[in-house]
Amino acid sequence: MPNQWTADSVLDLMRGFQPVCVLAAAAELDIFGILAAGPLTAGQITEKAHADLRGMVVLLDALAALGFIVKQSDRYAAADGVADLLTETGRRSVLAMVRHQATCLRRWSDLAKSVQTGSPAEKRASIRGEAADYAAFIEAMDNIARTMTDRVVADLSQLNFRRILDVGGATGSWTIAFLRAYPQASATLFDLPVVMPQARERLSAVGLTDRVTLTPGDFYKDPLPQGCDLAWVSAIVHQNSREQNRELFTKLHAALPPGGQVLIRDILMEESRISPVSGALFAVNMLVATKSGGTFTVAELTEDLATAGFGDAQVLRRDDGMHAVLGAVRR
Repeated sequence: MPNQWTADSVLDLMRGFQPVCVLAAAAELDIFGILAAGPLTAGQITEKAHADLRGMVVLLDALAALGFIVKQSDRYAAADGVADLLTETGRRSVLAMVRHQATCLRRWSDLAKSVQTGSPAEKRASIRGEAADYAAFIEAMDNIARTMTDRVVADLSQLNFRRILDVGGATGSWTIAFLRAYPQASATLFDLPVVMPQARERLSAVGLTDRVTLTPGDFYKDPLPQGCDLAWVSAIVHQNSREQNRELFTKLHAALPPGGQVLIRDILMEESRISPVSGALFAVNMLVATKSGGTFTVAELTEDLATAGFGDAQVLRRDDGMHAVLGAVRR
């Protein structure tokens, strides 16, 4: 943010939504996937995307102006490196996260209403449909974790555990990282039934199915699986109220043995609640997306853990974003 706001800087900030919307539309229409096979005319792209020709020409020209695609005569092609980032098969693909951010964008556009009413924004599906949006959300979590899992696990020093419970473990990004770092350990991945096929496929691809038990369930309704001595709660507490977190921590206390450890990966706010900036903005995301979620301070999480029977809480990894880690021990 600038040290001093001017009319130009305010309006530049406001216009920031424009390229974001262009990229979001391209992701939802799978423009880069369509162009993966080679250059095409606007008419050919329109036909493959089941779109309107006038609208497609406007979108393609905007994408070319932004540098995402290259326009030569009447044909369009993906710019160098773009297919690797913005197609489903790209080695460094963040397409799912771009699509999920488009979902967030629709919610954020109703921020004033959420502030006025205290309720989350109305859910609006993309042109891909609600099921595809949910699949993009699950895959987006892997987009975020993929480059950080090994580093975060390594930064936690030498943990002493036999079996880890990955609460809300999605496709298993963190389970995989822990099992790679601790070859003698095993894991239980607990998440909604709808996620299990993606998790099973991913674990099979990396040869870890024999070390992981997939347990379907809902941590809001069901007890957590027992038999683990370390629990990993990754990017979950921000979607809850403090009361909901206390209920989750109580379930964790029941699942873990005395001396078992819980590790919470999430944004950790300073007491001022305006730092880190990413956390203050993420609280906005929770306002428009959830009934009672938010971002929390170390003191708040420590108090809620203590209420559930955990002690010795300490920050094990500091980070300005989602990769801070708070640990505590089950009494």
